[in-house]
Amino acid sequence: MTHTTLFVGIDVAKAKFDVALLNAEGKYRSKVFPNTPPGYLQLLEWLTGHDALEAHLCMETTGIYGRALAHFLAQQQLFISVVNPAQIHAFGRAELNRAKTDKADARLIARYCQMHRPALWMPPAEEIATLQALVQRLEDLLGLQAMENNRLEAAAGPARESVAAVLQFIQQQIEMVRLQIHIHIDQHPDLKSQKELLSSIPGIGGNTAATLLAFLSP
Repeated sequence: MTHTTLFVGIDVAKAKFDVALLNAEGKYRSKVFPNTPPGYLQLLEWLTGHDALEAHLCMETTGIYGRALAHFLAQQQLFISVVNPAQIHAFGRAELNRAKTDKADARLIARYCQMHRPALWMPPAEEIATLQALVQRLEDLLGLQAMENNRLEAAAGPARESVAAVLQFIQQQIEMVRLQIHIHIDQHPDLKSQKELLSSIPGIGGNTAATLLAFLSP
């Protein structure tokens, strides 16, 4: 990437994301945007207004909340890095940083980016993105199943029947998504061969192998 003296930290939440622009003098400009497509366009306009289109942007891996924003920034050919939150947290501890607000976190990410210059992020291949979406959906369904199982223990009478009916539907959806994951992997020879290799390792079953393929693939 080109040399830059501007670094942007992005702290992503479900409904919004905080942005901190760090300049060469160590000063910040901060802004909050809605975590929606119009919010992404507002960020682009804000960066343009601050002559920061060639800044090095950095954000944490935040699952579904940050994925669309990362894709948007990459599509605009901006310099975006997506890093493990554990790296940011370790950097914050090293700085003895005790502030825990979204604004402070965005500034921390900007400083991390300035010091470590993490590698640029590239969107995953289409087959990996599809697998990620399926695996994420399976995890969501399993979470719902656990919550409804807890409700079933405390429910009685008609309420228990309702919970049992919901659990039956969730189980059907879980089985369907697992089948979709299996079919998707089988349709892509590279994914299929990697899954077979992973599944040959003791303790790694099909579900774990699919998760590793989805989120640890280069």
